[in-house]
Amino acid sequence: MPYYETIDAGSIHYVDEGAGPPLVFIHGWSYSRTVWSLQREFFSRRFRCILPDLRGHGDSSSPSSGYEVDEMGSDLLALFQGLDLSGATLVGWSLGVLVALSAYVALRKRLSAIVLVSGIPKFIASDEYPFGLPEKEIRGMALRLKRNPVRAYEEFNRMMFSRNELDCGKYEEMESEILGSIQRPATDVALRTLEALARADMRTVLSSIRIPALLVHGERDTICLPEASKYMASLIPGSSLCLMQDTGHAPFLSRKEAFNTVLTVFLETVYGHN
Repeated sequence: MPYYETIDAGSIHYVDEGAGPPLVFIHGWSYSRTVWSLQREFFSRRFRCILPDLRGHGDSSSPSSGYEVDEMGSDLLALFQGLDLSGATLVGWSLGVLVALSAYVALRKRLSAIVLVSGIPKFIASDEYPFGLPEKEIRGMALRLKRNPVRAYEEFNRMMFSRNELDCGKYEEMESEILGSIQRPATDVALRTLEALARADMRTVLSSIRIPALLVHGERDTICLPEASKYMASLIPGSSLCLMQDTGHAPFLSRKEAFNTVLTVFLETVYGHN
């Protein structure tokens, strides 16, 4: 399995499959590169798909400290430098959106486009930013993790799907196909990353983005509110926003065909029909 070395995080694992313009997929909190398996299979026919595990997640090393979003962004920069990537599209989901935004300034000369899926520039709501969640939501999740990690992750998996998706059996389908096989981080790592997620604020980056940008968000997302993507789209010059009806936090899983089509159309505007 390929790894690259960082200054302070040890070894970061990644999957590298396919040929063509690079697509770099960044997963969300407590998941791993495996969550993008359906996209790797689909897009590796035309693109070079690179899927890293964030530090402390999947098969990457778990350092004793260093779980701030900016530090994960530094790992991403090291990956781009190590593989000498250029002309890439960065695709982040949830926490991966924050990581992508944190790395944008350092990576922008290596990027052709950026895709922000079910993301937020700031997770916690405040007076000047009402599009996040109350801080008590983070505290509640941390408490559930400490009490029973297995149950907490199961509940979190279900939260990713809208009521309509649950009724249609999407949770059971994705649990069997993808989610049930994901290697979860150690509880202390998950807690530290959750705390870092609550502190992160990437709002100042948005107006500096000068490459094609696509934002995709489920209209029924209760983890990262769709209003957050509307807010980001209003600040990213020339960006496109796709809101998916009756869809929760993971449109690339629950509506994989529609999501892949939306991403394909966007990539064709960036790269042409490669």
